[in-house]
Amino acid sequence: MVSDRGLQVLRAIVQDYVDTNEPVGSKAVVDRHHFGVSAATIRNDMALLEEEELIVAPHTSSGRVPTDKGYRVFVDHLAELQPLSPAQRTAIASFLEGTVDLDDLLVRTVRALTRLTGQVALVQYPSFARARVSHVEVVPVGGGRSVVIVVTDTGRVSQRIVLLPGAFDPDQVPVVRSLVSDLVTGKNVRDGLQAIAALEATTASVPIDEVVRAVARVVAEELEEFRQDKLVMAGSATLARRESDFRGSIYPLLEAIEEQVTLVRLMSDMVADDQGLAASIGRENEAFGLEEASVVTGDYDASVSRARVGVLGPTRMDYPSNLAAVRAVAHFLSRLLEEDERTR
Repeated sequence: MVSDRGLQVLRAIVQDYVDTNEPVGSKAVVDRHHFGVSAATIRNDMALLEEEELIVAPHTSSGRVPTDKGYRVFVDHLAELQPLSPAQRTAIASFLEGTVDLDDLLVRTVRALTRLTGQVALVQYPSFARARVSHVEVVPVGGGRSVVIVVTDTGRVSQRIVLLPGAFDPDQVPVVRSLVSDLVTGKNVRDGLQAIAALEATTASVPIDEVVRAVARVVAEELEEFRQDKLVMAGSATLARRESDFRGSIYPLLEAIEEQVTLVRLMSDMVADDQGLAASIGRENEAFGLEEASVVTGDYDASVSRARVGVLGPTRMDYPSNLAAVRAVAHFLSRLLEEDERTR
């Protein structure tokens, strides 16, 4: 059983190790943190922390460093989130305000977060599975091609070019647009996909049916994209600059960033606290092949769902600062999305 002072010693070791990247000895704890007890007493506390597997000596006769379990205790019980400075809040606001659309907002979000934390920043797209199709447009652009535009009531917009059959009369575009629009407008993503699937199951009778099918297939592909979990990321280069913080290769992290699927699953599985914050530390990520990394996330609210924004980095990270930055960015993101919803 670790005493209250022992836990405060753990806090001191975590803070000093994050600051210096050097193992922390008992004398350093006494000198820097003024516990009012001798170095011998602190050594006893550290011995108990080591028995509890909260700290470990990386080398014989060296100081101690936190274990993944030690970081977990620190994050759950000892970390004190400090509010961001006015300058940091102003920087976030200036980064995020005045965005053009959701895509632009999320790109700016990760850029702001990686600047604040020095870590890889990630943000999930909200799930648009419950969004409703509000508009479908078909715009001829010449050469037998048309741009198919799909808009949802959440403001998500997609554009795709479709090559229409060569014999198709461009003057019939309004008819095609009307038929496809009637098929999906007002429906949520799932029902829209079902309506298009039902259309595909019927037999074409006239040439215009084939054109309607071609346009509807593009709409279906876009709706399928709407309900897929996707990430926007920034700051991957920070991993190379901090490679020494990883015991092994950073390749699994780079692979996860490239593939995205692993990170989407990990972020979705994390359990948030009552502030919407979550941390997954070191070996807790072993099932995802990321046992040398930590992920810190915060929930943000979109009009149709809740999604997450966060950072990825080595286990030796400044958890209180990163959690505070994630919380602040998630708050700004939720507020901007709410304001956008009210003005729609």
